[in-house]
Amino acid sequence: MPPGNASFVTEFILVGLTDLPDLQLPLFCLFLLMYVVTVLGNLGLITLIGLNSHLHTPMYFFLFNLSFIDFCYSSVFTPKMLTNFISKKNIISYRGCMTQLYFFCFFGISECYVLTSMAYDRYVAICNPLLYNVVMSSKVCSLLMLGSYLMAFSGAMAHTGCMLRLTFCDANTINHYFCDILPLLQLSCTSTYVNELVVFIVVGVNIIVPTVTIFVSYGFILSSILRISSTEGRSKAFSTCSSHIIAVSLFFGSGAFMYLKPSSVGSMDEGKISSVFYTNVVPLMNPFIYSLRNKDVKCSVRKTLSRRQF
Repeated sequence: MPPGNASFVTEFILVGLTDLPDLQLPLFCLFLLMYVVTVLGNLGLITLIGLNSHLHTPMYFFLFNLSFIDFCYSSVFTPKMLTNFISKKNIISYRGCMTQLYFFCFFGISECYVLTSMAYDRYVAICNPLLYNVVMSSKVCSLLMLGSYLMAFSGAMAHTGCMLRLTFCDANTINHYFCDILPLLQLSCTSTYVNELVVFIVVGVNIIVPTVTIFVSYGFILSSILRISSTEGRSKAFSTCSSHIIAVSLFFGSGAFMYLKPSSVGSMDEGKISSVFYTNVVPLMNPFIYSLRNKDVKCSVRKTLSRRQF
């Protein structure tokens, strides 16, 4: 029995994304490519923002944190996922599983609130441009990020703490490619009522509150955009917001589909597919949707490369 918990299980077996042998190698190559691009894209964006002083603005401050979170978030489970594709038996220790669960929750919740802060930033920039520098001061931005990390810490502690109180007797095969909450609950030989209640409350708060805030922000943004007389101005404003809306929809939509519904064995396969979006696709897409369509970032890339040449 591992010290510090009441579990008889010392290790878990991860089923993985699929058990079809013919798909293992193609999926390994696909997710390896996605992970490499995710790491390079997010680290590249972090480096670019850090090296260029004209990008030290609230919008890029949040983008810097988003890239850091996405890099850490994808690194929590993707290396283990890649190992699973090429291993016959995919084992993770009890402590390793709980650690993975904690950091998965921490960075997932952090991303929810950073995306919310970015929506608020766009609201102030479009609806109150004259007050932007006052409202989005360095202190306000720092407090928003501190609040994001505190919410993430409390949510991750709630989920992991409740999971540690459960007893796992004989069943140790997790029907997933990482230690997610719902697959773990299905293995417990004690009551999971408290855990399911915590999942509903914590996940509900961390999806509903940011989602409502984002919807309200974009309601005001849409109202302001429609009042712009210039067609070019409206188009530019819509273009600025569209990337963020896509990222928010993908992340919150897949997360809500996974967690805000009753858990069942039959729904786990659907849940695994859904989780691929918020664990792999979103961290991959964010560097592209926030940089490739951004003139400031393109200009910074050219300047950074020219300085390297000389």
